[in-house]
Parts: sequence; C-alpha cells; structure tokens
Amino acid sequence: MDIKPGKYFEIAYKLYRINADGSETLVHEVTPEDPDRAVCGKTLGFVEALDEGLLGKKAGDKFDFTAEPEKAFGPYSEEEIYTIPREHMTVDGEFKEEMFTPGALIPLMTPDGYRIDGVVVKLTPEAVVLDLNHPLAKDRVHYKGEVITVRDATPEELNPQHGCCGGCGGTCGDDSNCGDAGNCGGGCCGGCQ
Repeated sequence: MDIKPGKYFEIAYKLYRINADGSETLVHEVTPEDPDRAVCGKTLGFVEALDEGLLGKKAGDKFDFTAEPEKAFGPYSEEEIYTIPREHMTVDGEFKEEMFTPGALIPLMTPDGYRIDGVVVKLTPEAVVLDLNHPLAKDRVHYKGEVITVRDATPEELNPQHGCCGGCGGTCGDDSNCGDAGNCGGGCCGGCQ
C-alpha cells in the first residue's frame, strides 16, 4: 500500500539543518521504536514538504530529500515577535522572573489548544518579548529515513476529536506533556516536521 492522502503512516528519520556553507547539522532524530505517526494530508501541523516527499512510498521504503523553507518551516517573520505583559505570563498567579532569561524556551498554548514554544528575546519591567518563529524558520532542511507502516486510516484518525499537536515542530518539544508514545496523547501527532 502506498502513502497517499488519507493513508496512515509511521516513519523514522533524521532531520538535518542545511547550513549556509552546505554542511548539515542533525537537529532531530525519530527512531523506529517510537516513530512519528500521521495521516497523509490530514494531520494538522505536519510539514508540507514531508507529506509531499512521502507520496507513493510503501512500508520499508527509504526516503532522502531536501526541502526549501517555504514548504518546510517557513520564512522567518518579524510578525512572530510578540510583547506580552508580565501579568499574562504567570504560573499559579506568580511571575517567575528566573524562567524568562533571554534564550529560554517557554511552552505556550494557542487558543485552539496547540502547544507552541516561544524563545525569550528580552525581559522588560512590564513585559516579556517572545519569538514564536519555528527554530528552523528560513532554513533548508534534509530528511533521511524509512517508512515503517502504511495502512488505511481509521475514522478517528481521519477526524480527531481533540486538539492534536503537530509534534516537535513547534508543539511537543519535550515528553513532559506527551503520552506514552511521546506524542501528546497517542497516535495522531505529526512529529518533528
């Protein structure tokens, strides 16, 4: 069975950032023991280039392709820099300044229930300035991996009834909020795109 829109698949891969000099830096690895899972063309947050690069692949097939920023993690946007008043950044009603040092990664939830990460740019007496661009925004990337499983998607996988993350591509980041499979509740995350 081939990967095509509406088919469920599991993949293991390495994701590399392509540096300006043409060298590559490994930024994420997904193992066959804990593969990324998605429904082709349906999983929210799944990188377009990865969906497209997997079309026609079968279980056991290898993949190896690069993706431009427009189809990977997008261009860097100044519009993704936000100034948020300190009173909106409290934990149990308290602003914990030590959490907001420049460069710190801050987990946030969108109004739709998706987890995203922001990087602290600056802390002022009144606000926290956060960069919500994906860490790989503006970068060319290289995917190299293998398709583990391809099958028909279940009705639940085609129409999830909860806010489902898109994986570490701005969502799952760490396993503290994820289910046993490391995918925010089991089975529908798109993984690191």
